[in-house]
Amino acid sequence: MLPTSSSRNRTVSGTRHASSFTQYLGRIIKWRQMDIEYTFWQMLHLCTSPKVVYQHTKYHKQTKNQWARDDPAFVVICSLLLAVAASAYCAAYGHSFAHTCLTIVSVVLFHFLLIGIVLATLCWALCNHYLLEDIPAHSHAIEQRVEWLYAFDVHCNSFFPLFVSLYVLHYFLSPLLVGHGILPVIFSNLLFMLALSYYHYLNFLGYDVLPFLDKTTFFLIPIMIIIGFFPFSILAGFNPSRFALGFYFS
Repeated sequence: MLPTSSSRNRTVSGTRHASSFTQYLGRIIKWRQMDIEYTFWQMLHLCTSPKVVYQHTKYHKQTKNQWARDDPAFVVICSLLLAVAASAYCAAYGHSFAHTCLTIVSVVLFHFLLIGIVLATLCWALCNHYLLEDIPAHSHAIEQRVEWLYAFDVHCNSFFPLFVSLYVLHYFLSPLLVGHGILPVIFSNLLFMLALSYYHYLNFLGYDVLPFLDKTTFFLIPIMIIIGFFPFSILAGFNPSRFALGFYFS
């Protein structure tokens, strides 16, 4: 049986994406080829006006013929910033040099990269299996699919404001947030609720910009769950700041 047009398109697309991923990994060690200035511009606007960043994503698609970044600078800089933030926490709450090294590695590899790979893979599979717009049988439009590397880009974009909130701002507020009483519980829960909700909002924006996806409001559902959990967490006296710091520095 001859391969269908759809299967040929998927094969060509998969080959092209694999080649892009290989080039992406190869550029990680080539610091001079990274666009550092543009990366910091993206990071700033993800915290202030994220829709502008995804407007530029459309331009990237028009010029590079792919939605995903071909520059690993965002991942590299995020990893370095995470390492610095983890070092600061260890300086304030840590016990030993070995514990500091273990904490830095776990934060960068687990919190950012491993969890990011898992979440990106889940979103990538969800989009390509359930959220693609139906193409009429008589249509000659080319079937489009979400690139895995783009799904990981969306996670990285969404993670950076969360990093600013829960790693940087939280660090300076932690002496107050880990205190006893109802006010530290309220403010700690509020900070975590806003940071996690904004993460999922940016996740929604990342997939909503893709014209071939349908029902992307699905990515807003976690926000309703987080907000619904907020009053119960306060009533239970759960302090996420004390829990997080206790987990690493008990």
